[in-house]
Amino acid sequence: MSMATSADAKRTTPHVADSHDLIRVHGARENNLKDVSIEIPKRRLTVFTGVSGSGKSSLVFDTIAAESQRMINETYSAFLQGFMPSLARPDVDVLEGLTTAIIVDQERMGANARSTVGTVTDANAILRVLFSRLGSPYVGPPTAFSFNVPTRKASGVMTSATGEKTIVREAIYHGGMCPRCEGRGTVSDIDLTQLYDETKSLNEGAILVPGYTADGWMVRTFSESGFVDPDKPIRDYTEKELREFLHKEPTKIRAKGINVTYEGLIPKIRKSMLSKDIDALQPHIRAFVERLATFATCPECGGTRLSEGARSSKIDGITIADACTMQITDLAAWIRGLREPSVAPLLNALGENLDAFVELGLGYLSLDRPSGTLSGGESQRIKMLRHLGSSLTDVTYVFDEPTIGLHPHDIQRMNELLLRLRDKGNTVLVVEHKPEMIAIADHVVDLGPGAGSGGGTICFEGTVDGLRGSDTITGRHIEDRVSVKEAVRTPTGNLAVRGASTHNLQAVDVDIPLGVLVAVTGVAGSGKSSLIHGSVSKREGVVAIDQTAIRGSRRSNPATYTGLLEPIRKAFAKANAVKPALFSANSEGACPTCNGNGMIFTELGFMETVATPCEDCGGKRFQAEVLELRFGGLNIAEVLDLPVSEAHAFFSKGEAKTAAAAAILARMEDVGLGYVSLGQPLTTLSGGERQRLKLANQMGEQGGVYVLDEPTSGLHLADVEQLLGMLDRLVDSGKSVIVIEHHQAVMAHADWIIDLGPGAGHDGGRIVFEGTPAELVAAKSTLTGEHLAAYVGA
Repeated sequence: MSMATSADAKRTTPHVADSHDLIRVHGARENNLKDVSIEIPKRRLTVFTGVSGSGKSSLVFDTIAAESQRMINETYSAFLQGFMPSLARPDVDVLEGLTTAIIVDQERMGANARSTVGTVTDANAILRVLFSRLGSPYVGPPTAFSFNVPTRKASGVMTSATGEKTIVREAIYHGGMCPRCEGRGTVSDIDLTQLYDETKSLNEGAILVPGYTADGWMVRTFSESGFVDPDKPIRDYTEKELREFLHKEPTKIRAKGINVTYEGLIPKIRKSMLSKDIDALQPHIRAFVERLATFATCPECGGTRLSEGARSSKIDGITIADACTMQITDLAAWIRGLREPSVAPLLNALGENLDAFVELGLGYLSLDRPSGTLSGGESQRIKMLRHLGSSLTDVTYVFDEPTIGLHPHDIQRMNELLLRLRDKGNTVLVVEHKPEMIAIADHVVDLGPGAGSGGGTICFEGTVDGLRGSDTITGRHIEDRVSVKEAVRTPTGNLAVRGASTHNLQAVDVDIPLGVLVAVTGVAGSGKSSLIHGSVSKREGVVAIDQTAIRGSRRSNPATYTGLLEPIRKAFAKANAVKPALFSANSEGACPTCNGNGMIFTELGFMETVATPCEDCGGKRFQAEVLELRFGGLNIAEVLDLPVSEAHAFFSKGEAKTAAAAAILARMEDVGLGYVSLGQPLTTLSGGERQRLKLANQMGEQGGVYVLDEPTSGLHLADVEQLLGMLDRLVDSGKSVIVIEHHQAVMAHADWIIDLGPGAGHDGGRIVFEGTPAELVAAKSTLTGEHLAAYVGA
């Protein structure tokens, strides 16, 4: 054989390394998966579909992505792994062909009071360096423009690592934090009448703060401090006693023979509650803080969070505070207009960063926007920022419903970004329900056929055309179209909004009809949430159900979250003449061996934690004596094992009839959670199931107007139909329902549409249409009208 022929043969023979073009999963049993085996093509866009709770997230996130992250963690030394969370190996027989997984999920940004869009991205860091180089007058290094760093002065002796001592006089460490508001932009005053009842003494329960009970440890620190008389009403305190009760600096004292730190009530509450972001607090504490504190814009910094020095330095007449309040599209234009060769790399990096915001449809935001106010969809797209320009290839990107919070007009742009990631040689795995995104898939995996124990199997695998022709639930519903409602309900009144100017709203006046189903629409950033949550949600008689995700530990379950366990415990206690606390796995009835967990968790340092069923209770979580007590023929563990639909029938009739429990179960069944077990840990529920559980829980609150923020999030096409039926039943029962929504099926089904726009940010904030869905389709005068007309085939 000649050398030329040999070289040609080498070129045509595939290299063995190119044969690893599949991710192979065999015998996956995580959560509800039933021995799933599947081969997923690499360097392709694969979309996972199926009803909510069918096992999509269990396969993609809890099996493939989790194992990839665990194996990457194992490449670090045992010393480093000791500082990292130990991840358990997923319940799967074989996983081959994995690559590094980057997860972009729907979790909202941490609601920290000091966190903004600028600080969670690289934008603020680059902007600070830019102002420290070009700002006039010069006020210091980049930290001098950071509202999270205070200016500090130091004097004394400085000792180096070699022992050399230097005397320091007035050394200044520059920071940009406003000293008045400590970089939060707001200052708070306290309403003392909400803090304590002056007619009572400490021992009578004068302190009204949640958790400060008269016989509790928090109050005991005050009553045994010696600074105040615990039996004297607070109104009778001397000036000194009141000052020491409310304002005393931290002081060491002995209470009951124990050394503790005594501190005045006001500084204590400021540190424990008022210094935290209000969105991050538990609901009952948030309600207390909203009653207690009145928040106002800081008079010293004007809400910019920055010190006077940081606000004095300018580039072309613009301060860093001005730059952060600009809409990102405007800021990007200003940066491109700066001509300064000495900082060209900074300007290029910041320009690219801001362009990525615009590309993701987030150009309407500003860098000073608190991260806690971002929706789930906005948070997810901000997480995508750092991956857009990445040079990495052969990475597995895992997305959890990237279309959440996107108007149909914006979904096309998201599709292009995912295809760009794939075309760079990456594997893109997407859990999704929207037909517009399923349509661009190279490969589709449909799980089901049902949810919970009725799902967990592969129903279809192949192309999008193949899915359309299949007889799966997704295949049957992918071409579903809701026709525009012709006969709409007649309003019973109006809810007037006048001069709304929250965020980008431009003095909006609108009358929202009552007694009907109203859809509030518009592109992301057009002002929908600003209008409804800013001017409607806080009114009396309005029940607002927002997008915040519910969180829970492995001890939390649907029964504890919805309050269902309370009437069940009382019914068991009454039937058996014992205390209700015995029927709680988190209280007196818990198995003492596993503390009511049902599992024994053995921590092995940097190795994965081993979980084994408790031998004493067999995983039932309760003491043996408690399990002997029955109600309606079942013990408490058997009741918690019931699916919602069976539990509803159980508590609705016969000797087990319990009206309070049946009412909660009826709402859970109403939102399509009939298959979920009462005792299933919240950590095992999917995003869509959690959203519906929250919906069922808050539907129990009394109010005449319900506000729902994107209730279709996480819902399969088949589940949307059930949601529409539930909304109809609500309206027909005499309630008014206002839905902020992007899903065309909900728009078409509404009685009235209020469309905001025409664009996002300062290009939006106006009412561009008010009327029935049929009128919007006929007019096609807005982006929403065009997409709704295309959806209904008009």
